[in-house]
Amino acid sequence: MECANRQKNISRCTCTYEGCPRHGICCECIAYHNRMGEFPACFFSKEKERTYDRTYENLVRDREGR
Repeated sequence: MECANRQKNISRCTCTYEGCPRHGICCECIAYHNRMGEFPACFFSKEKERTYDRTYENLVRDREGR
C-alpha cells in the first residue's frame, strides 16, 4: 500500500539511515521501532539521531540536554 503523505513526510523526516525502506512512511517506521523496543529518529535531536542509539535511555539524555 502506498502512503498518500509520503512525499510530505520525507521533507520532515530526520532519519539519516540511508536506504531505510520506511523513510517517509511514519506508521511503518513507528511500528518497526516499537517492535524493536526503540524510538524513531524524529523523537531525537539531530546530534543524538546520528548515533543510531534509539533507546529510551538515550532519548531521556537527549531531552535533558536540550
